[in-house]
Amino acid sequence: MSCFNFVKVMMLLFNMLIFLGGLTLVAMGIWVSVDGSSFLSLLGPFSTHGAQFVNVGFFCIAVGAVLVLMGLLGVCGSHCQSKCLLLLFFCVVLIIFIAEVAAAVVALAYSSFAEGILRAWATPALQEEYGSEPVVTKIWNTTMTELSCCGFTNFTDFEGSKFEKMTQGHFPLSCCSTESASCSREEAQQSNVQGCFKLILASLTEHANIVGGVAAGIAALEIAAMVVSMYLYCHLDQKIS
Repeated sequence: MSCFNFVKVMMLLFNMLIFLGGLTLVAMGIWVSVDGSSFLSLLGPFSTHGAQFVNVGFFCIAVGAVLVLMGLLGVCGSHCQSKCLLLLFFCVVLIIFIAEVAAAVVALAYSSFAEGILRAWATPALQEEYGSEPVVTKIWNTTMTELSCCGFTNFTDFEGSKFEKMTQGHFPLSCCSTESASCSREEAQQSNVQGCFKLILASLTEHANIVGGVAAGIAALEIAAMVVSMYLYCHLDQKIS
């Protein structure tokens, strides 16, 4: 088997795995979003954390769709020997790779800047959508309950919010360390529950080696995919001729 044919077969197998993985994620995401209760029944003792799985349903669909697209481009491009599809596959992977590198640079080198970006999204969501938008409310409730935190920074994120007005001056129960049925501004101030961002950042720092290893592995696979697709692209004319 020539080098070109070997690379072609590896490209087919690799992208077939990506395609099947994408289909699996899409199917799982649809299942979780449409019928989360039956999905959670399979988790047994882990079903107490069910809300987390329901929240990621749409995320799984989005990621799965991107993987399906990448897999189709790679399989069709290598099997049909289409330079257009191979180039499109290379561009898609390159865009994803650049976005990941940019996000990593922002998160690692400019943590304060990253915090500002997250705050620009989180604070308006807590002020205007928490308590009225079911998806936003569910995501924040799950996060605050699991991490035992309150808001993005602390309880002050809810001051003057739509939720505070709806509940006549009360805050989410996660903002108070007491087990009372309500959480007033005074109780939240006395409890001084830590914000979620600091806890998430501490968790990421604690597992930095694992996160870095996974990120490096994904980056290596993306670079390999780009190299292989460009190799096939550059050698197609010689092979056809």
